Amino acid sequence: MLRRLTIGLLAFAVAMAPLPLNAQEGSAGDLGVMSISLKDVIKPRVGIQGQTQAAGTPNQAGIGGFLPLVVRDNSVFFADVLANANFADFNNYSSIINTTVAGTTISTSSRLGYRWLNGDRSWMYGLNAGYDTRPMSTGDADTGVPLFGTEKTVFFQQAAVNAEAVSDKWAFNAYALIPTGDTEQKVNWFYNAGALDTFGLDAGYNITPALKASIGYYYQNGDAGEADGSGVLGRLAYAINNDLSIGANLSYDEAFETRFSADIKWRFNTAGISQSEKQKKAWEKPTIKALTESVKRRDVRVADPPAARLIDFHEIPMILL
Repeated sequence: MLRRLTIGLLAFAVAMAPLPLNAQEGSAGDLGVMSISLKDVIKPRVGIQGQTQAAGTPNQAGIGGFLPLVVRDNSVFFADVLANANFADFNNYSSIINTTVAGTTISTSSRLGYRWLNGDRSWMYGLNAGYDTRPMSTGDADTGVPLFGTEKTVFFQQAAVNAEAVSDKWAFNAYALIPTGDTEQKVNWFYNAGALDTFGLDAGYNITPALKASIGYYYQNGDAGEADGSGVLGRLAYAINNDLSIGANLSYDEAFETRFSADIKWRFNTAGISQSEKQKKAWEKPTIKALTESVKRRDVRVADPPAARLIDFHEIPMILL
């Protein structure tokens, strides 16, 4: 299945190749981008990131980094890793539908990828794949169901594959998140939680050099079947400077309904680079900046919708007797 998904995402990236630049944007050569040596400017980037809870994802904050492994004249082979501390849900409002996330756990995400520029550097294309983990501690149910101290900590993991294409104005990102291992687990005596398969496509547009908007479609499904269906999401992101950006996200699907979240990311270049004004202008082009952007869509998404099953009353603790 992963092989078929990878082939499909590669086909998506290749299909984007013929799209031309808008005539008003000017050629890549006009801005000096052809004179940039990627080996001089692609360096490790590290920093911090944080986001509020969303549809199936927790409040979290952590550290991450982009690590170029092999830089060639027009491409880079890279690793992108991060680790996040996951925090409790806000105000007894469940991020996974019914049971609140509690406590603090550490999730991880790792990617290996390859990004390259087309002949005139007007488009950047990329493919990456990796592995994500998410331990999850749970608390009370926000539905009012008494849990009697049966809350558990569970562990989910997923494989992921991603394809991307970026021009001066447009950005496309196709992704597949595929849970592995024990994908559905009991989190208390009443609810089971499951990691969701998620397949999606985002399309973004640069309104200004600093302000970006995107809209996306995703399809999700899990073992329980109750969260299966399509969803849509929108995003606005603003780059305060070349290192710091903030974003706001709004999503809707039938299982999670409407969810709003916000995020912040700070990444800085670990090597001091002296550049001419022409080089700086070229380096600020989206196609060049995209070479070192952090990989998107990497959270393990979890849902615990009520399952259509008979309750085994032997599961209820003796405190009920």
